Amino acid sequence: MRAHIVVLVGILALTRGQLVAHHSFAAEFDVNQPFTFTGTVTKVEWTNPHAFVYIDVVDQQTKTTTNWAIELGSPNVLARNGWRRTTVKIGDVVVVQGSQARNGMPLGNARSIVLASTGQPLFAGSSQGSVR
Repeated sequence: MRAHIVVLVGILALTRGQLVAHHSFAAEFDVNQPFTFTGTVTKVEWTNPHAFVYIDVVDQQTKTTTNWAIELGSPNVLARNGWRRTTVKIGDVVVVQGSQARNGMPLGNARSIVLASTGQPLFAGSSQGSVR
């Protein structure tokens, strides 16, 4: 019996990261809190399970800058839809539409991204479509 408990604890310890890493769109983001931001890219993370683009957004009223983390689809999904690691670069100005995080943090899930310099729309790989 004791050996079974040790094995179970070991399995749970090994899978904990996978269980915690997965989340549903609705658990983290609120489709009823849409946003449209124009900002300057400060960082790009090409990581699993989701790529992220970080953008500085300036509030036009207060002139304060907030760095937003914008969640995209997985790098694999983005690559299959034409993205490369260099598609969005630090310093690029982008227009992002999506949904804000439920917890009020400057975090969003992108529904669309457009490169402001060219008007090129980019596939965001959002999981919002499955919520409606």
